[in-house]
Amino acid sequence: MEIELHEITIRDLVAGYTDDGEGGVRGYGTKLDIRPPYQREFVYKEKQRDAVIETVHKSFPLNVMYWADCDDGRFEVIDGQQRTISICEYVEGNFSIQGMAFHNLQEDARARVLNYPLQVYVCQGTPTEKLDWFKTINIAGAQLTDQELRNALYHGSWLADAKRWFSRSNAPAELLAGKLITGAANRQAHLETAIKWHKAPDETIEEYMGAHQHDPTATALWSHFQAVADRAMALFPKYRSEMKGVDWGGLYLRMQDDSLDPAKLEKRVAELMEDDSVTRRKGIYPYILTGEVRHLNIRAFTPAMRRAAYERQKGVCPRCPKDASPHDLDGMEADHKTPWSEGGKTEAGNCQMLCKHCNRRKSNN
Repeated sequence: MEIELHEITIRDLVAGYTDDGEGGVRGYGTKLDIRPPYQREFVYKEKQRDAVIETVHKSFPLNVMYWADCDDGRFEVIDGQQRTISICEYVEGNFSIQGMAFHNLQEDARARVLNYPLQVYVCQGTPTEKLDWFKTINIAGAQLTDQELRNALYHGSWLADAKRWFSRSNAPAELLAGKLITGAANRQAHLETAIKWHKAPDETIEEYMGAHQHDPTATALWSHFQAVADRAMALFPKYRSEMKGVDWGGLYLRMQDDSLDPAKLEKRVAELMEDDSVTRRKGIYPYILTGEVRHLNIRAFTPAMRRAAYERQKGVCPRCPKDASPHDLDGMEADHKTPWSEGGKTEAGNCQMLCKHCNRRKSNN
């Protein structure tokens, strides 16, 4: 991987500067994607923005910036987006400092600003090398999300189209399934979720993006996302906040079962929502579709219940051979006599102590 330090003057940076709103922000003769289409919005507060310009006026050094070489003559800002936009907006005359806009400055003052050298590290290498480097600078303070880092590596026609569906507030994905997915669209959380739902189980997000990087559109990704969201909402039409953040993509194959009855599912959801033994109510939906009790994190017996059962049994495990010796309390674990899945409650009367060996061998939990 090659990482080179370049000095880029503000004059060169602002050349060809355009802000097309959701279409993205460009500069450096239109070769630099300062904010690619449908990425997070500029968030600097006025005080921070002004501090950048005052630093330039005083000829003090700004922190270094990081660009990725996209291998096609273009670059993308990885760290320094907000500083870059502050500088460009100022030179464009879109705000003033202490009542003085850029065009109000004397000619020599304007020249000092335009000739100010910015320190820019440009990274060129394989996607894996770039990702490692981006993660390193992110620790130092860039604070990009994992998906924002991936987007910098797999820039292309597929990603540009995917952002149209997933990467801005009130984008189609948020309007369709905002109640089912977590995270901020403009921090690429919704795009990341969509990829997780669509990729193969043994495929990484990076592998998926690499395979589709040069596809002309992301229609397949959007179509699958729609299908998953539509099916989830059809099976569970009564919305509950616990539906948000469920891995609906991972459950999609289970949801294809034509025998699933929304009315019966709703009845079971309501029952489980009222069950005090269920401590992870978000897990109700995957439990209903898979039958795996682990999703529910069933409430454990209290220490008092465990101790009472131990004393009642005198340390004897009911599943061990009759001539087995009693166990210490630390060598036993609490278990439901009648399994929770068969209606057993997490209460003192349904508590028994099994030795750890026997408890591990149980088939019905």
